[in-house]
Amino acid sequence: MNAAKQPAYDRAVEDLGNIVELGHVNVTVPDQHLATLFYVSGLGLTRDPFLMTSTDNMWINIGRAQFHLPTRPPQVVRGTTGLVVPDLDALMVRLEKVAKPLEGTKFSYRASNDAVETTCPWGNRIRLHAPDAARFGRITLGMPYVECDVPKGTKLAGIARFYTEILDGVAGVSEDAKGAYAWAGVGDGNRIVFRETSAKLPKFDGHHLQISLANFSRPHALLAERGLITEESDQHQYRFTDIVDVDTNKALFTIEHEVRSMKHPMYARPLANRNPALTARTYAPEWDHGRWAMPG
Repeated sequence: MNAAKQPAYDRAVEDLGNIVELGHVNVTVPDQHLATLFYVSGLGLTRDPFLMTSTDNMWINIGRAQFHLPTRPPQVVRGTTGLVVPDLDALMVRLEKVAKPLEGTKFSYRASNDAVETTCPWGNRIRLHAPDAARFGRITLGMPYVECDVPKGTKLAGIARFYTEILDGVAGVSEDAKGAYAWAGVGDGNRIVFRETSAKLPKFDGHHLQISLANFSRPHALLAERGLITEESDQHQYRFTDIVDVDTNKALFTIEHEVRSMKHPMYARPLANRNPALTARTYAPEWDHGRWAMPG
């Protein structure tokens, strides 16, 4: 084929960098019953049927990602977790059904221009989108982003530099209708986003998100040199909490990262997802399972 007729591809959009997975967001909850009403009955997600099945913890599956909800006093992410679900109209119907049982909590929901904005019984903000391959890739169910609120004046370029130079990730600073924001790629189509806010932020309460790295040891060495490792969990995992200025080691933002290697036994573990449209009255064989990806 003539070289001049070869199609031009942007190869950079295929780069994942060293951060290959956004595995879960962990917030503690004081009441598993209320958590079930919100996350399972309301949002239409799936409780993991194999792990954490007692009353002291609950793992909620969303495509290839999870919420982890241990039973303790509540934690609240300082920002918004973004989800994709198959059907926003069906979501609104489910949320209406759980509104009465969740009265007296911080639960709320409303439709916006292109999403449904919800708040869990303890104040966690979750924004749900319809599938959109151009924005989120070919998923119909998943967790494409966690958006962190950072104080006005935060060095956004410094946050992006931390993810590129310390974690060997793909990151940058971009701008949209809401203004400038920093972002870090965390797997195929997933991002951690950092947006400035003038609102007063609460003190960090210990919530965390989990990522997986291909090169596990080099970031560990760089973090350890700076005194940033907060937990040596086991052979496959460690933790840190501060995102720092690479030049000064001053904290720019705090959110705990649970860092796993690709040799972690649960890396890319297949997750069970149900089809929330099924009821006892509408049941159809072979439609029990929810599908997280668009057809080819």
